[in-house]
Amino acid sequence: MRRRDFIRMTAGLAGSTGLPPFSTALAQSKTVFKASDVQPPGYPTVAATESLGKKLAAATNGRLTIQMYPSAQLGAEKETIEQTQIGAIQMLRVSAGALGPIVDDVNVVNMPFLFKSIEHSEKMMDGPIGQDLLDRVSAHPSANLVALCWMNSGARSIYNTKKPIRTVEDVKGLKVRVIGNPIFIDMMNALGGNGVAMGYDQVFSALQTGVIDGAENNLPSYVFSNHYTAARYYSLTQHLVIPEVLVFSKRGWANLSNDDQALIKKLAREAQMEERELWKAYEREAMEKAKAAGCEIIMIADKAPFQKAVRPVWDKYGPKYQDMIKRIQDIA
Repeated sequence: MRRRDFIRMTAGLAGSTGLPPFSTALAQSKTVFKASDVQPPGYPTVAATESLGKKLAAATNGRLTIQMYPSAQLGAEKETIEQTQIGAIQMLRVSAGALGPIVDDVNVVNMPFLFKSIEHSEKMMDGPIGQDLLDRVSAHPSANLVALCWMNSGARSIYNTKKPIRTVEDVKGLKVRVIGNPIFIDMMNALGGNGVAMGYDQVFSALQTGVIDGAENNLPSYVFSNHYTAARYYSLTQHLVIPEVLVFSKRGWANLSNDDQALIKKLAREAQMEERELWKAYEREAMEKAKAAGCEIIMIADKAPFQKAVRPVWDKYGPKYQDMIKRIQDIA
């Protein structure tokens, strides 16, 4: 099926499930927002969005509610971004990695080894720089998205089916899935691997069949999407700290009152902090589960060789974002 036909079909999903189209629903007493996430039920971003929905329903006496569709029920990230842009989905949790090709300013947080630590990234998200980047998404003329808040997604590391990765040389020749963003493809190639752009929903089967040798992601995604059952080696390269972004369809946003917009933004900020606490617990659980399953978790004490290897990525993309990079690196 062509992507255009897929989007058109999905836009009619509300009608096929017995729900009125979004624009019609707004004219009625109760409105149900469709929210999408590629992650499974119970995942921190899913749970935090569901919590936001409960608070929204309580604050509006049921006038505004959220129906959550986890586990990529409405499509992979690329498809759901497109659906949110046209208003078929109202709320979407998406990686900044997937958002970067649409809003180039966001790509600054996709630079490898940009953040000194998870705490450093949290200060960025919670402060004026984080708000600045959210505002740039909302103001982008063709994105058709309103950025509500950031969410944690930890540090990303490389896992594979072949061998432990302890040095940069160990990455050489491995086919490693990355998010479909040129920065990540160039990054993996700079590390000596072969970066393969692929939808998140395809990774598990690709690992099982040998289409790819590995992937890179945070520990909870590695475990709770069952990738750990196919790829037993998880090396803590922690080369990326990519935040998540909760966005709303600009088409739907324009139909909301100022009070409703303010309420959703307030609840989104609360969801940002709630997801962070859920994330920390989920990360601990993922580590325990991976170890119990016999996965080899490889510590990398010296990341300097990895940082040196991705220098060409900084040379290629860094100058474009140098002002924002400096602001982020200057965060105390």
